[in-house]
Amino acid sequence: MSLLRTVFNDSVIIHPPGFYITGLQTLPYISVYVIFLAFVYVVTVLFNSLVIYVIVFNHCLHTPKFVAVGNLAVIDLVLNTCIIPSMINIFLIKDNFVPFNLCLAQMYVYYAFGTLESFALAILAYDRMIAICVSLRKNSINTQQSMSFIIGLTWCFSLGIIAFAVGIMTRLSFCNSLTVLSYFCDYSPVYRLACNDYTMQWTVANSLSFLILIVPFTLICLSYVSILVTVFRMKSLDSRVKALATCIEHIILVAIFHLPLITIFNISFYLHFINDDLPFLCLSLASCTPPCINPMVYSLKTKEIRNRALALVRKTKIATDQEKKRHWRGLTTKM
Repeated sequence: MSLLRTVFNDSVIIHPPGFYITGLQTLPYISVYVIFLAFVYVVTVLFNSLVIYVIVFNHCLHTPKFVAVGNLAVIDLVLNTCIIPSMINIFLIKDNFVPFNLCLAQMYVYYAFGTLESFALAILAYDRMIAICVSLRKNSINTQQSMSFIIGLTWCFSLGIIAFAVGIMTRLSFCNSLTVLSYFCDYSPVYRLACNDYTMQWTVANSLSFLILIVPFTLICLSYVSILVTVFRMKSLDSRVKALATCIEHIILVAIFHLPLITIFNISFYLHFINDDLPFLCLSLASCTPPCINPMVYSLKTKEIRNRALALVRKTKIATDQEKKRHWRGLTTKM
């Protein structure tokens, strides 16, 4: 296989045509697991598309809260689209070769939208904090314009910072193995294949990967500390229960997304698994299932979205029934 050579800063940078993804190959019944992920992907596309459609085409839902919910649905959709079709191609169709540029593109999209997912949950925590802690002034503080600005800021930060981290890959030479021990073009396994030393860039990239996971989680924790302080200052027990009840779905989302990722990173760093593919299996499950669960746990349990979604389903069913009746009448007339 020929290598692509690029002259960069008066030195030769060797870029291979692509990489071979070999993670999860030792696990039994991996095809069954990938079929399960395919089902997860279908559910992700259907429910998140429904949430996006309902929010976009209903002007009464153009509020700060639902702008944040729609933002999460878009991120969920892109995140699973980046990973699951690729896994189907690798483990079911048995085509595990990924071209170099496509590999970097997948790496960028996965980490950029993984970062956006983390910040999207922090934004929803911020929305809950404003609604509970300063309920009398929430309409003046948390406006649609301010929410759109915050979301836009997180997008600019996430896309920019991950572009910097992935851009480091273009400065590396890959002249040894082309085998990536992961289930996709993961940053760390690809970086370890480089045959030149960029220690400073690796340190920066590790610091960024720590920040994009820990900083949003810290913001979420601070938001809930403020919420708990406010709730326990309430005199009425009924008011406390109602305030906390509005946070339950969001807490579930945070637990589903952040806790498995943080746990897997720590366990894989300090402990050694009997099967080297086990951390990748857990990580793929922790990455792919939250985008599927988010709309069902959070969005579709919200009364406004649920009512609009049910109305849309009824309208579609009525239109389908009418179309069937017209078709049947046309057949009867011909007979």
